Amino acid sequence: MVKKISKPDTTHTTDGDSGTGFSQNLADSVKASAQQIWLAGMGAFAKAQAEGGKVFDKLVKEGTNLQRKTQGMAEEKFSEVSGKMTAMADTVTAKAGQNWDKLESIFETRTATAMSKLGVPTAKELAALVARVQALEAAAGKASKSAAKPSVKTAKPAAAKPAAAPAAPVKKTPAKRVTKKA
Repeated sequence: MVKKISKPDTTHTTDGDSGTGFSQNLADSVKASAQQIWLAGMGAFAKAQAEGGKVFDKLVKEGTNLQRKTQGMAEEKFSEVSGKMTAMADTVTAKAGQNWDKLESIFETRTATAMSKLGVPTAKELAALVARVQALEAAAGKASKSAAKPSVKTAKPAAAKPAAAPAAPVKKTPAKRVTKKA
């Protein structure tokens, strides 16, 4: 322990020099204190050297434990935030899907209105027209079969009158069916 410097006795001097005893005492006590400080430092250094490995290992162990704790907390927070972000993304996706469905419905309605104003038939009207054409073709086919059979009374020889060229067959083109998404 460092010694306290006591006040030197300045009341009596031996050689008539009034400050030399005091300065000598002060120098000796400063020297003694410095020596004690130096020795304390050397002792601390020796102790740190002896126990330094143990202290270092203990600090590494405590650092590892602290790292595990903070890593666990970070992973916990990350999973919590990740869950919240997933929920938010699902909500946004659902809302976007609803808005897309509304937009699609509005587009279909406006397109149908515009096509109706232009006189473009709807899919139902085209289907009805195809059915009507098929019915007329069937009726025309029956009529042509009955007209193709000549009666015996009105039959004339084939050589007397030139035969007319047969009419070109009418090609059927399949109607494109327009379907509306459900």
